[in-house]
Amino acid sequence: MNDKEAKSIIESLLFISSEPLTIDVLKNITEIGKEEIEKLVRELINDYQLRNSGLFVAEVAGGVQMVTNPASAPWVKKLIAAVIPTKLSQQSLETVAIIAYKQPIIKTEIEAIRGVNSDGVVKTLLERRLIKILGRKEVPGRPLMYGTTKEFFQYFGLKDLSELPTLKEFQDVGGIEPFRTAVQEDGLSETHDDFSQPE
Repeated sequence: MNDKEAKSIIESLLFISSEPLTIDVLKNITEIGKEEIEKLVRELINDYQLRNSGLFVAEVAGGVQMVTNPASAPWVKKLIAAVIPTKLSQQSLETVAIIAYKQPIIKTEIEAIRGVNSDGVVKTLLERRLIKILGRKEVPGRPLMYGTTKEFFQYFGLKDLSELPTLKEFQDVGGIEPFRTAVQEDGLSETHDDFSQPE
Protein backbone atom coordinates (compact mmCIF):
# COMPACT_ATOMS: atom_id res chain seq x y z
CA MET A 1 0.00 0.00 0.00
CA ASN A 2 1.17 3.55 -0.63
CA ASP A 3 1.58 6.30 1.99
CA LYS A 4 -1.79 7.86 1.22
CA GLU A 5 -3.62 4.58 1.80
CA ALA A 6 -1.62 3.83 4.94
CA LYS A 7 -2.29 7.28 6.37
CA SER A 8 -5.99 6.88 5.63
CA ILE A 9 -6.05 3.56 7.51
CA ILE A 10 -4.27 5.08 10.52
CA GLU A 11 -6.73 7.99 10.49
CA SER A 12 -9.65 5.52 10.50
CA LEU A 13 -8.16 3.59 13.43
CA LEU A 14 -7.66 6.79 15.43
CA PHE A 15 -11.21 7.91 14.68
CA ILE A 16 -12.80 4.66 15.83
CA SER A 17 -10.66 4.17 18.95
CA SER A 18 -11.90 5.59 22.26
CA GLU A 19 -8.37 5.39 23.69
CA PRO A 20 -4.94 6.57 22.52
CA LEU A 21 -3.20 4.07 20.23
CA THR A 22 0.52 3.46 20.61
CA ILE A 23 2.88 3.24 17.65
CA ASP A 24 3.34 -0.47 18.41
CA VAL A 25 -0.43 -1.12 18.27
CA LEU A 26 -0.69 0.76 14.96
CA LYS A 27 2.32 -1.20 13.64
CA ASN A 28 0.79 -4.55 14.61
CA ILE A 29 -2.60 -3.76 13.07
CA THR A 30 -1.33 -2.24 9.82
CA GLU A 31 1.79 -4.42 9.51
CA ILE A 32 3.77 -1.33 8.53
CA GLY A 33 7.26 -0.64 9.91
CA LYS A 34 7.63 1.43 13.08
CA GLU A 35 9.60 4.25 11.42
CA GLU A 36 7.02 4.51 8.64
CA ILE A 37 4.16 4.59 11.18
CA GLU A 38 5.93 7.36 13.13
CA LYS A 39 6.41 9.36 9.93
CA LEU A 40 2.76 8.96 8.90
CA VAL A 41 1.52 9.89 12.38
CA ARG A 42 3.65 13.07 12.32
CA GLU A 43 2.18 13.90 8.91
CA LEU A 44 -1.36 13.35 10.22
CA ILE A 45 -0.68 15.61 13.20
CA ASN A 46 0.62 18.31 10.84
CA ASP A 47 -2.25 17.83 8.37
CA TYR A 48 -4.86 18.40 11.07
CA GLN A 49 -3.02 21.41 12.50
CA LEU A 50 -2.87 23.03 9.05
CA ARG A 51 -6.52 22.19 8.38
CA ASN A 52 -7.54 23.76 11.73
CA SER A 53 -10.83 21.86 11.68
CA GLY A 54 -12.93 20.65 14.60
CA LEU A 55 -10.67 17.64 15.12
CA PHE A 56 -6.96 17.26 15.79
CA VAL A 57 -4.61 14.30 15.98
CA ALA A 58 -2.53 14.64 19.13
CA GLU A 59 -0.05 12.74 21.28
CA VAL A 60 -1.89 11.83 24.49
CA ALA A 61 -1.03 9.49 27.38
CA GLY A 62 1.84 7.77 25.58
CA GLY A 63 -0.09 7.22 22.37
CA VAL A 64 -1.89 9.04 19.55
CA GLN A 65 -5.56 9.99 19.61
CA MET A 66 -8.08 11.97 17.62
CA VAL A 67 -9.24 14.86 19.83
CA THR A 68 -11.42 17.94 19.49
CA ASN A 69 -9.91 21.28 18.55
CA PRO A 70 -9.15 23.27 21.76
CA ALA A 71 -10.89 26.26 20.14
CA SER A 72 -14.15 24.29 20.34
CA ALA A 73 -13.72 23.58 24.05
CA PRO A 74 -16.51 25.88 25.36
CA TRP A 75 -19.14 24.14 23.21
CA VAL A 76 -17.78 20.65 23.81
CA LYS A 77 -17.88 21.31 27.58
CA LYS A 78 -21.51 22.45 27.30
CA LEU A 79 -22.46 19.23 25.55
CA ILE A 80 -20.59 17.07 28.05
CA ALA A 81 -22.16 18.93 30.97
CA ALA A 82 -25.61 18.40 29.48
CA VAL A 83 -25.15 14.74 28.64
CA ILE A 84 -22.54 13.31 31.01
CA PRO A 85 -22.07 14.75 34.52
CA THR A 86 -18.35 13.98 34.73
CA LYS A 87 -17.05 17.09 36.49
CA LEU A 88 -14.68 16.35 39.36
CA SER A 89 -15.39 17.85 42.77
CA GLN A 90 -12.91 20.26 44.36
CA GLN A 91 -11.91 17.47 46.79
CA SER A 92 -11.25 15.09 43.90
CA LEU A 93 -9.23 17.71 42.02
CA GLU A 94 -7.12 18.43 45.10
CA THR A 95 -6.48 14.75 45.69
CA VAL A 96 -5.67 13.82 42.09
CA ALA A 97 -3.31 16.83 41.86
CA ILE A 98 -1.47 15.71 44.99
CA ILE A 99 -1.19 12.18 43.63
CA ALA A 100 -0.03 13.40 40.19
CA TYR A 101 2.81 15.49 41.60
CA LYS A 102 3.87 13.31 44.53
CA GLN A 103 3.39 9.77 43.18
CA PRO A 104 3.96 7.13 44.32
CA ILE A 105 2.13 8.26 47.44
CA ILE A 106 0.21 6.53 50.24
CA LYS A 107 -3.16 7.62 51.59
CA THR A 108 -1.82 8.87 54.93
CA GLU A 109 0.54 11.21 53.04
CA ILE A 110 -2.39 12.50 50.97
CA GLU A 111 -4.38 13.08 54.16
CA ALA A 112 -1.43 14.83 55.82
CA ILE A 113 -1.35 17.32 52.93
CA ARG A 114 -5.14 17.77 52.66
CA GLY A 115 -5.77 17.71 56.40
CA VAL A 116 -8.88 15.53 56.05
CA ASN A 117 -9.82 11.88 55.61
CA SER A 118 -9.53 10.92 51.93
CA ASP A 119 -11.09 7.43 51.86
CA GLY A 120 -14.12 8.45 49.79
CA VAL A 121 -12.21 10.63 47.36
CA VAL A 122 -9.55 7.99 46.71
CA LYS A 123 -12.29 5.39 46.14
CA THR A 124 -14.02 7.71 43.64
CA LEU A 125 -10.78 8.37 41.75
CA LEU A 126 -10.07 4.62 41.61
CA GLU A 127 -13.59 3.93 40.30
CA ARG A 128 -13.15 6.59 37.62
CA ARG A 129 -9.75 5.05 36.79
CA LEU A 130 -7.93 8.37 37.19
CA ILE A 131 -5.58 6.76 39.72
CA LYS A 132 -4.36 3.22 40.28
CA ILE A 133 -2.61 1.14 42.93
CA LEU A 134 1.11 0.95 42.19
CA GLY A 135 1.97 -1.57 44.88
CA ARG A 136 2.71 -1.49 48.59
CA LYS A 137 5.22 0.70 50.40
CA GLU A 138 7.90 -1.22 52.27
CA VAL A 139 7.08 0.26 55.69
CA PRO A 140 5.15 -1.18 58.67
CA GLY A 141 1.61 -2.03 57.60
CA ARG A 142 2.69 -2.02 53.93
CA PRO A 143 0.16 0.65 52.85
CA LEU A 144 -1.01 0.90 49.24
CA MET A 145 0.76 3.39 46.97
CA TYR A 146 -1.17 5.37 44.37
CA GLY A 147 -0.28 6.94 41.03
CA THR A 148 -1.98 8.32 37.93
CA THR A 149 -3.31 6.30 35.00
CA LYS A 150 -3.57 6.61 31.23
CA GLU A 151 -7.17 7.78 31.79
CA PHE A 152 -5.82 10.64 33.94
CA PHE A 153 -3.79 11.93 30.97
CA GLN A 154 -6.81 11.51 28.68
CA TYR A 155 -9.15 13.31 31.08
CA PHE A 156 -6.86 16.33 31.41
CA GLY A 157 -5.57 16.22 27.81
CA LEU A 158 -1.93 15.75 28.79
CA LYS A 159 0.84 13.97 26.91
CA ASP A 160 2.79 13.11 30.08
CA LEU A 161 3.65 14.43 33.56
CA SER A 162 5.93 17.13 32.14
CA GLU A 163 2.81 18.93 30.84
CA LEU A 164 1.35 19.37 34.33
CA PRO A 165 1.02 23.04 35.32
CA THR A 166 3.68 24.44 37.62
CA LEU A 167 2.84 25.46 41.17
CA LYS A 168 3.04 29.10 40.09
CA GLU A 169 0.35 28.44 37.47
CA PHE A 170 -1.82 26.83 40.14
CA GLN A 171 -1.36 29.89 42.33
CA ASP A 172 -2.14 32.29 39.46
CA VAL A 173 -5.56 30.69 38.94
CA GLY A 174 -6.36 30.41 42.65
CA GLY A 175 -5.21 26.80 42.74
CA ILE A 176 -4.60 24.29 45.46
CA GLU A 177 -3.26 26.18 48.47
CA PRO A 178 -2.89 23.21 50.90
CA PHE A 179 -0.91 21.30 48.27
CA ARG A 180 1.28 24.31 47.39
CA THR A 181 2.06 24.87 51.08
CA ALA A 182 2.89 21.23 51.68
CA VAL A 183 5.20 21.07 48.68
CA GLN A 184 7.03 24.20 49.78
CA GLU A 185 7.43 22.72 53.26
CA ASP A 186 9.01 19.67 51.63
CA GLY A 187 11.64 22.00 50.19
CA LEU A 188 10.71 21.36 46.58
CA SER A 189 11.05 24.11 44.03
CA GLU A 190 8.27 25.13 41.65
CA THR A 191 9.37 23.15 38.62
CA HIS A 192 8.18 19.81 37.29
CA ASP A 193 11.59 18.20 37.41
CA ASP A 194 11.69 18.33 41.19
CA PHE A 195 8.47 16.41 41.73
CA SER A 196 8.43 12.68 42.29
CA GLN A 197 7.31 10.86 39.19
CA PRO A 198 6.50 7.19 38.70
CA GLU A 199 9.07 4.92 37.15
